Amino acid sequence: MSGGTCDVVVVGGGVIGLTTAVVLAEGGRRVVLWTRDPVARTTSAVAGALVWPYRIEPARQVGPWLELSLERYEALARDAERTGVRSVPGLMAHTPLDGLGSWTSRVRGLREARPDELPEGVGQGLRATVPLIDMPVYLRYLKARLRAAGGTVERRPVTDFGEPAAVASVVVDCTGLGARELVPDVSVHPVRGQVVIVENPGIEEWFVGTLPGASEMTYVLPQPYGVLLGGTATEDSWDLGPDQEEADTIVAHCARVVPALAGARVLEHRVGLRPARPRVRLEAVPLPGDGRLVHNYGHGGAGVTVAWGCAEEAALLAVG
Repeated sequence: MSGGTCDVVVVGGGVIGLTTAVVLAEGGRRVVLWTRDPVARTTSAVAGALVWPYRIEPARQVGPWLELSLERYEALARDAERTGVRSVPGLMAHTPLDGLGSWTSRVRGLREARPDELPEGVGQGLRATVPLIDMPVYLRYLKARLRAAGGTVERRPVTDFGEPAAVASVVVDCTGLGARELVPDVSVHPVRGQVVIVENPGIEEWFVGTLPGASEMTYVLPQPYGVLLGGTATEDSWDLGPDQEEADTIVAHCARVVPALAGARVLEHRVGLRPARPRVRLEAVPLPGDGRLVHNYGHGGAGVTVAWGCAEEAALLAVG
């Protein structure tokens, strides 16, 4: 698909770009996705991927995006081995039910936790069953689904939107942190997240919450490849190297919630840079000639959580 033989070029190979490309291709558009990095090496590949809103605005729009995404993920969870999406129960600590929004009506089993269901030091929490995603498997699934719909994926860096605009009349910008230079949009900035993968000592449920005396969110996410422990949220840090002191703190905090984790063997350290922005940018702007550029970036720590809702809206902007 080159030389004007495609309808849309999607720029960006993370979960936002792949999902948007799938929606467009399955809607009958001829789509090519350009990605600077291999899909398996994007920020999305290291995400914890619990479907719950985190560090994303505006709240008014997040709800509808999340509702639609929950619907899609629940359907994908029926084929967990192929998609990497599972419905898993767990506890969201220190989160009042009031004020969360209408999207909670789609969350299975959402209720206040009983006192006997709370870990030591946690005074309140919500029980819920939500999608938890094995991102390496899921990204491979999305890539295969795009190809099945007639789309293609090309390793191709972009330095100017004129490049994809020379190929297609519609360009969709899903570049995440890359939008800082490409747009350029200096309001996009990194929020560094570090996680630790350990052997699973038998954990079947997830936990998310801020522990007393801790400044960072603590999360325990059982995945097929081990337990993903987090985490950190360091504003404006571009450092992709793991920090051993941070890793030790992460494990210690998680072991306060699940004591069995204290002796779990460490398998891997991962670091990713969340593409933060004061609010998601999801809008269409004109390109020279009759072209159209659709921006879909700035999802912070909730790209996976709202991916399908944002993709549907971006697709409407692209074809409208």
